[in-house]
Parts: sequence; structure tokens; C-alpha cells
Amino acid sequence: MKLISWNVNGLRAVLKKNFLDYLKEESPDVLCLQETKCWPDQVEPVWEGDGGYETHWNWAEKKGYSGTAILTREKPLNVTRGIGIAEHDREGRVLTAEYPGFFLVNVYVPNSQRELTRLAYRQQWDRDFLAYLQGLDAKKPVVWCGDLNVAHTELDLTNPKANVKNHGFTPEERSGFDAVVKAGFVDTFREFEKEGGNYTWWSPMGGARKRNVGWRIDYFLVSARLRPALQSAVIRPSILGSDHCPVGIELESKPSPAAKARRTK
Repeated sequence: MKLISWNVNGLRAVLKKNFLDYLKEESPDVLCLQETKCWPDQVEPVWEGDGGYETHWNWAEKKGYSGTAILTREKPLNVTRGIGIAEHDREGRVLTAEYPGFFLVNVYVPNSQRELTRLAYRQQWDRDFLAYLQGLDAKKPVVWCGDLNVAHTELDLTNPKANVKNHGFTPEERSGFDAVVKAGFVDTFREFEKEGGNYTWWSPMGGARKRNVGWRIDYFLVSARLRPALQSAVIRPSILGSDHCPVGIELESKPSPAAKARRTK
């Protein structure tokens, strides 16, 4: 099962670029979008129809801001919006689809803002969102993905020393990611790639993307017990259209005992 996540920084904008071509070429089973910046009635879902995808939305109360969507070929058992806390659920940041073998959580984590004006809120979000994930994980395994707005380690951005006090790399935000790992969730990309230089977001200024001066802030994480089913994890830096690029994983639907043994060695 191929799952892809992409912060499109405006679905209406990327639809005018390469979105449909990319969707056809990548052909994921599920595509999670963040920062859609639209309400469903503002977009024609041309990817739907015979052989296509059904779409589930969570939009912000404020038009043109935030928002998430899931395009899926397999009909979910259930879809829910938000995490059940009004303070967090006004901006359309979380969309959860339940499948037979796992919950899929698509998230666009709040940015702490340049002057760290939203850092305290971000810390509360991290605690509440982790509690939400743990509640799901108690029922069945969880796959979660999206723009987490944090580079976890120094490997995950080009200039770590210069950014220690900047939003996206503060000790507080990184500690929030540490708590996720401690809770048993696996950073899928790091299971396959231990080196730096692999980024998912680049500033639009100064030719940063061309020079690969970037940050890895888009992730797929899975419950530890799904690790035997994890076949690959990828970053697609060649896919343009947004200041972020897509990231993805492939999961075996039902890993064989041999596969489990092989991947846990």
C-alpha cells in the first residue's frame, strides 16, 4: 500500500501546475494533503470518478488558511475531523481515516511563528495531539503524516547551529518530537536513511531549493508494531509546485512471518 503526504501550499494553486500529472505518475493508494487553503466547494475534484479517488476534507473556519484533505482509493471505515478539542479544531489541521489494519492521521501542525509568538500554544498542541495519537494506538496501529513544522535533529536541516533559537528548531519543539519517539512512534525515513542532506521544505528566497539549503519537516511516523510491514520510505525533492515536496511510504498489507523476521533483525 503506497501512502503519500504533501503540503501543497494551496491546492487551487498547485492544480494549475503539476498536481494532476504528479498524481497520475505517483499513483498512490492514499494521498494526504496539508495547507489546502480552500473549502471543498472552491475546488473541482477532477481526480474523482471511475478508477479515481474519493476525497475527505477538513477545512479551517477562516477561508484561504490551513486545511487538510485525504484522497483515497480504498473507502475508509470511518473518517473524523479534528482531535476533539475546540481550541485546536478551528483550523482544519487534523483528519483521521480508519482502515481495517490501522488509523491514518493526516496533520498540519501549527507553526510557532517567526517571533515564537505561538510557541506556548504549539507546546500545548504537541501534548494534546500526542495524547490523541496514543488513544488511537490503544485501539489499533497508527500511521500519521504531514507537515510537522519541526526539524527533529541536526541532520534534518542545513544550518542547525544558526537556527537553534528559530521557529521549527527550538529545544521546545524538538522535545515535542522526542516525546513522540519515546511514546513508540517510528520516524520511517530514518529507518532507511541515516545521513543528512534530505529535505522536504526550502525557502523560496535566495535559490535555496536549487542549492538544497533546506529542512526536513514533513514526515511519516508509524506505531512500532507496524515496523515489520514497512517496505520503503521516500522523499520526492524533484516534484515541484510547492515549497514542500511529497514524502511517502509503502506498507505490506499483511506482512508474512518471513518478512517480519527479516525486518526485525
